[in-house]
Amino acid sequence: MHLFRKLTFAFLLCTLVYPLYAQYAIRQPNAVPLHGEWLFALDPANMGEAGNWFADNQPTNRWDKVTVPHCFSVDRRYQFYTGKVWYRRTFPWQPTAGKRVLLHFDASFYATTIYLNNQKIGTHEGGYTPFHVDITSQLKAGENLLVVSVDNNTWKPGSIPGAKDNNQVNDPFMGWINYGGLIRPVYLTTEAETYLENLKVETLPDLAKGTATVRLRARIRNASGQPVSPKLTINLARQGQPVAAVWKTPVVSVPAGQTALIDAEASLKAADVKLWGLDTPNLYNLTATITGDTLRTRFGIRKVEVKGVQLLLNGQPIKAAGGNRVVDYPGLGSLEPEWLVEKDFRLMKEAGMELHRLTHYTPSESIYDWADENGMLIITEAGNWQLTPRQMDSDTIRAKFRQQFREMAERDWNHPCVIAYSVGNEYLSEQPAGQRWTKDMIAFARELDPTRLYTFASMRLNILPKKPEDEASQYCDFVSTNTYGNHLNILKHIHSLYPDKPIFISEYGTRADGPNGEAGQVTHLDKFLSDVRQLPYVIGASWWSFNDYQSRHHGTNPNGYRPWGLVGPERELRPLYKAHQTGMAPLTVEKLRFEQGPEGVHKLTVRITARNDFPAYALKGYRLRTGQPADLQTASPTRKSMTGDFLIPDLQPGQSTDLTIPVQGFDKTLTIDISKPTGFHILSQQVDLTNDTRTSNR
Repeated sequence: MHLFRKLTFAFLLCTLVYPLYAQYAIRQPNAVPLHGEWLFALDPANMGEAGNWFADNQPTNRWDKVTVPHCFSVDRRYQFYTGKVWYRRTFPWQPTAGKRVLLHFDASFYATTIYLNNQKIGTHEGGYTPFHVDITSQLKAGENLLVVSVDNNTWKPGSIPGAKDNNQVNDPFMGWINYGGLIRPVYLTTEAETYLENLKVETLPDLAKGTATVRLRARIRNASGQPVSPKLTINLARQGQPVAAVWKTPVVSVPAGQTALIDAEASLKAADVKLWGLDTPNLYNLTATITGDTLRTRFGIRKVEVKGVQLLLNGQPIKAAGGNRVVDYPGLGSLEPEWLVEKDFRLMKEAGMELHRLTHYTPSESIYDWADENGMLIITEAGNWQLTPRQMDSDTIRAKFRQQFREMAERDWNHPCVIAYSVGNEYLSEQPAGQRWTKDMIAFARELDPTRLYTFASMRLNILPKKPEDEASQYCDFVSTNTYGNHLNILKHIHSLYPDKPIFISEYGTRADGPNGEAGQVTHLDKFLSDVRQLPYVIGASWWSFNDYQSRHHGTNPNGYRPWGLVGPERELRPLYKAHQTGMAPLTVEKLRFEQGPEGVHKLTVRITARNDFPAYALKGYRLRTGQPADLQTASPTRKSMTGDFLIPDLQPGQSTDLTIPVQGFDKTLTIDISKPTGFHILSQQVDLTNDTRTSNR
């Protein structure tokens, strides 16, 4: 949820002492990280609990040492182990009167049991969402022993996500590796007896007037023995500058040991409203304070809505490409250090991937931070990966899903990049259980967060149901379909079923090891684009998948990988990467003419056209740059092309503008580079200067 608290010396000290572990961001600056060295043991016979492995009198000479955050699945000593493991460490503490201490796990895969000073203090199920426990009463002055058991065995029915119960060969496996361990930060925070537990920000921009309303819902926890009536103070800022706002903040009584909500609202004048968007990622900081506690969050002001078959961002239609990304990297497994997030999402951004259904589970919050700061739209998904009808009707499974969805939503609901939630992937949505699941889970989710759009990724629309009520997409704000081939016919039929809903292609693609190899991926993309550009109701298309990933699902290659990616396991670029970058650029560059001039100074005129088919959205602040020629190795040092930087006039989809570019020398080609106002390079194209043959990226 991108929350921040008051910076403390303890956090600074830990950051200085453990710079390596600072690669894993902790958003609460008063946190005391428990990163670094832990003791570790496998428990394949499941003897640890009965054997009191959590006790302080246990000998530890047979325990190994690991570094947390830790993914034991890729640790060479325990590679691909499935089952229970144990982590153990001590930490010093000096209790402070009137303070609560919380132990946080940003994620632990999958089933977690926590022991402190010889006592079991909590359990959690779910491998990708955050949770915490109040450990105040179990702490003691001096050294404290923290022991955590983690079980990653999701190759069995009952976990979310997990195995099916259909007794089919090779179906107990998820489509990705069940990477286990304390995979995200573990840390402590100290709170007042009454503290701010969570903040939810909702924004309602008035696009006609340019003003906006900001609403805050603050959740306050009173852990004391007396009722309290805290006064809430709120401050806003953008780019470090205060934003004037008068807040209506009622006073609410919070009973002892209970939690209560305070709703506040403020209006912003037009001069203080800067909308968030793909190319304008404007962010605000909100600080909420009650006596003894301060909590901060970050948000953007933007309006996302569906009107007919259009997806609108701030009132403007938008159609954009994207990608699915499996959390998988050699040697890291499901660990996501900051450098990997930066590497992957810069590659995705520059490949024209803007609107994503990222994956079937909740990734690190660092991804949403990056998307907020750099402009991306994300449909985030929880848990239901191909659950069977019997599982979807199970009260236990439903309760687990609701818990994990709540944890996901409460973490991510202030991120402007998150525009929609998905309630599952590829379940039997034409059967009664699938219909009930979709209707019920969307209704549950809307109560948590009514500000987002709702969908799920259907594979059943490919069997072409005859009536809209035959399939659960009837309950969605927009249709999401996983469709691999025959796109034109299938998408036309989906539109005939749901003529008033936009269609998002949540998965499409082909493997790099198909009959035509990597070239076949490029051909597949070209054919896909020729089909989709005929269909005005397609709002997005997310290639499966951005990266190759390891799997135990049937059809995996002998090396353990499924090669669907634009990039390989180490993020090496395939030919598909360049093809996707060119094909998914929101504009085209066409040579109109090349005029030779005296003394080697010439003029090149190009036409820039904002696409009106797919992808398509308004362009503002884009730049054209010219650089060195493509044939530098054969060009004379005296024959360099003149470099230049040109602002492209604002363009609505379908509009064009002509730019005349000075060129110096006698080079055969000129490289033209297009960049976004955020600096990302989204198109690089060579223009032939030897004749008047027109070249373009159409």
